[in-house]
Amino acid sequence: MIRSHLLRNSLTLSFFNRGLSSHAGRLEGKIALITGAASGIGKATASKFISNGAKVVLADVEEELGQATAKQLGPNATFIPCDVSNEANVSDAVDFALSLHKRLDIMYNNAGIACNTPPSILDLDLAVFDKVMNINVRGVLAGIKHASRVMIPQQSGSILCTASVTGVMGGLAQHTYSVSKVAVIGIVKSMASELCKYGIRVNCISPFPIPTPFVINEMCRLFPGTEKEKLEKMIFDLSALEGAVCETNDIANAALYLASDDAKYVSGHNLVVDGGFTCFKRLNFPLPDQNPT
Repeated sequence: MIRSHLLRNSLTLSFFNRGLSSHAGRLEGKIALITGAASGIGKATASKFISNGAKVVLADVEEELGQATAKQLGPNATFIPCDVSNEANVSDAVDFALSLHKRLDIMYNNAGIACNTPPSILDLDLAVFDKVMNINVRGVLAGIKHASRVMIPQQSGSILCTASVTGVMGGLAQHTYSVSKVAVIGIVKSMASELCKYGIRVNCISPFPIPTPFVINEMCRLFPGTEKEKLEKMIFDLSALEGAVCETNDIANAALYLASDDAKYVSGHNLVVDGGFTCFKRLNFPLPDQNPT
């Protein structure tokens, strides 16, 4: 009886330890490639993936910053220069990950640029439009294309893309940027319909504005001469969820979930991380008292 009791305790402890290990390393042994990984959301996600057991290839057009980020993140991070508007660069980045780690489990198409164009359709600069679409849309398609050629033979993989709340609700950004993010959400749905038969999941994340270098640089153009702290406050003041603000770690957590087996049956989904901002519009007048005394 004592032996049976000890055996049950041993099995319980073993199960508990396995649970802890699984939680601590939700991407244990996985290989990930993240574009736009030198800073902001890409860097935060790379750090999160590594802390959960993955090895990550960082791809970015900013070589010096990318090298510094890889060094900061440690031995499980490697950097490769990559301009996602150049398909050959994207292909090379995928091949680099494959040569280094022999497989690719996660592809996160995160790289993107702002557009800095006038807000009216009457002033739309189509040259700027083409440049933004070349990176924000064509770059995403290139990432999915070349990740797929590696993942299809594996019959598994998770592909992520960064969309935006500006692709969910109109009027939150210049038309060019919004259109590019609407396209990303559409790409995810379209690609998921094909790649599901190979066991590959395709999802995207639509973040609320976060004061990353990407966002702050764009706002500096819109509000020249405004201090960084004031720009950050402007962003945080937009939050619809009282007592919370959106941070890069929130998007990294969303990416971790979608990339992990916790989301093994989630595909074709746009995970909106916005504190409810895009799901309602408050009335501008006070509502009557529902509980009169």
